[in-house]
Amino acid sequence: MNEPLIEVHRVTKRYGEVLAVEEASLSIRKGEIFSLIGHNGAGKSTLFKMMLGLLQPDSGEIRIQGEAITGERFRQVRRGIGYLPENVVFYDHLSGRETMRFLGALKGADPGTIMPLLKKVGLEEAASRPVRGYSKGMRQRLGFAQALLGEPRILFLDEPTTGLDPAGIREFYLFLKELREQGVTMVLSSHNLAQIQEQVDRIALMKTGKILTAGSVHELREQLNLPILIQVSLEKPDMESLRDALARFPECGLTPDHGSATIRCDRRQKMPLLTALSELQGIRDITIQEPSLEDLFLGYVESPEISGKREAKVV
Repeated sequence: MNEPLIEVHRVTKRYGEVLAVEEASLSIRKGEIFSLIGHNGAGKSTLFKMMLGLLQPDSGEIRIQGEAITGERFRQVRRGIGYLPENVVFYDHLSGRETMRFLGALKGADPGTIMPLLKKVGLEEAASRPVRGYSKGMRQRLGFAQALLGEPRILFLDEPTTGLDPAGIREFYLFLKELREQGVTMVLSSHNLAQIQEQVDRIALMKTGKILTAGSVHELREQLNLPILIQVSLEKPDMESLRDALARFPECGLTPDHGSATIRCDRRQKMPLLTALSELQGIRDITIQEPSLEDLFLGYVESPEISGKREAKVV
């Protein structure tokens, strides 16, 4: 999984006076689920389209499977790429099956894979219905199915869970993990941080066209070193003993709350603090709350000093 499959080097794209993507660099490994994270307007979709060869960068270079997106041989590489755009559009008068046949013919896909794909995304029973009668979630499922035509080895999925209900979102990510086991590389964009946190291998944080940093959620937690929260439930209220145990950790904060308490501490103090708490009597339970992906994102984008330090470390 360590082999770079997609390499973006100092890519910039302008639309007139608007700097959509600025000096973006990242490396995406073969067989991983990678996500671009950022608010709307951060530059995710523009970077997506450049990686697909749909837009040309003003400067910089993008290579997929070693081929530059501006090169003549990239056309062959693109045959092995599936794409789900953020706002997928279909011919409303065609049925789901007809849509897949039409798009499959354009891509040279095996017609025998169409119904299995529709079944996989939960549209088997709706395959004969016109797309005009599909809900937003059903259209999104159809969009995912068409991205899988031709058994692509690389998938670009722009806001892929838009319109899906919780069950559909769960099925979607389970399917992505099946594809990962088959060696498929997937690049997602999302602004739903809570949803994607546990679903991807690595992420890149984007703000106003810049990539601030990239890594696993664990790596970003270590980089930013945000405090953790330790929630302690007590069998009997004994805050004095708890305060005494915390005397060795003056940097930790304690917030009592009716038979329980929340301790805010530096993550580097986690293990010594847990050891001290384990020696106390009357503790019913201890829960550790790590910083969420949203906490990490806000930590980066709201701190100019941190953003400036991290931009060069996107690998």
